[in-house]
Amino acid sequence: MIFMDEMLNIEICGLKVENPLLLAAGILGSTAASMNRVLDSGAGGVVSKSFSRESNKGYNNPTVVEVEGGILNAVGLSSPGLDLFKDELGLIKRIDGQKIAIASIYGSTPEDFAFVSNSVEGIVDMIELNVSCPHAMAGCGSAIGQSGDNTFNVVKAVKDKVSIPVIAKLTPNVTDILEIAVAASKAGADGLTLINTLGPGMKIDINAGVPVLHNKFGGMSGPAIKPIAIKHVYDVYEALDISIIGVGGIKTFEDVVEFFYAGANAVQIGTSIMYEGINIFSKINDKLIGFMKEKGFSSVNEMVAYAHK
Repeated sequence: MIFMDEMLNIEICGLKVENPLLLAAGILGSTAASMNRVLDSGAGGVVSKSFSRESNKGYNNPTVVEVEGGILNAVGLSSPGLDLFKDELGLIKRIDGQKIAIASIYGSTPEDFAFVSNSVEGIVDMIELNVSCPHAMAGCGSAIGQSGDNTFNVVKAVKDKVSIPVIAKLTPNVTDILEIAVAASKAGADGLTLINTLGPGMKIDINAGVPVLHNKFGGMSGPAIKPIAIKHVYDVYEALDISIIGVGGIKTFEDVVEFFYAGANAVQIGTSIMYEGINIFSKINDKLIGFMKEKGFSSVNEMVAYAHK
């Protein structure tokens, strides 16, 4: 007999997790306290805010503005630095086989990525390489992830230093995302997160006559980018045998099912927390179980890649 909560059990990159809903990087991921609240509210895992070896102030406010279909953000990858953030990561309430913690890391060189990843290996379950931020400061973010060679070099450097799973978060702001996905896979990535924010985009205050964001432009997240994310997940699943974490505009259980059907093994939720609150994880889990019972699915795995059949 399968208990209802067991229906949501998944395995991602070899790790067992109680349910497929993860906190996306950048939302409530700055402190262990906020990430633990997310875990207590029904998430199967959390991804920290992206951080780097050295501290980084990021951009000045305003860094976030609401637009139709989502938000634009340009935080500039602000980071407290490795030494300070390690303490926070060590306080996350991980539970073997149930709750996982993923460190989101960025840097300007493969060596930076590798150093930070190696430094936190013992206190997190997985590494997510942020090579795809569209509003990062010079030398980071999409400047790396828009190149197959650069992506390969970063993933390879990290894989040579750590034994825990490594996933690469890819940008949609490329001509061919498959080229980048293949490069990450060849370098040894255990999984891919698809996708980071779209853009960059801009909003202008028509009364003041100036861009709203201090950085002028930022990355777009929210429901408007979901169809693009779904398409990229579908295409990458067709081309590669690799774990995929879907992210982009997830607000309802129907959105989650779409990502599963496209080929994702798990999903991340971020922007929608601003609208639905932290209980979005438990609400989606409950409705997901109801949908699975109605459709005759006994596990999440039975839904993965259903649209390919």
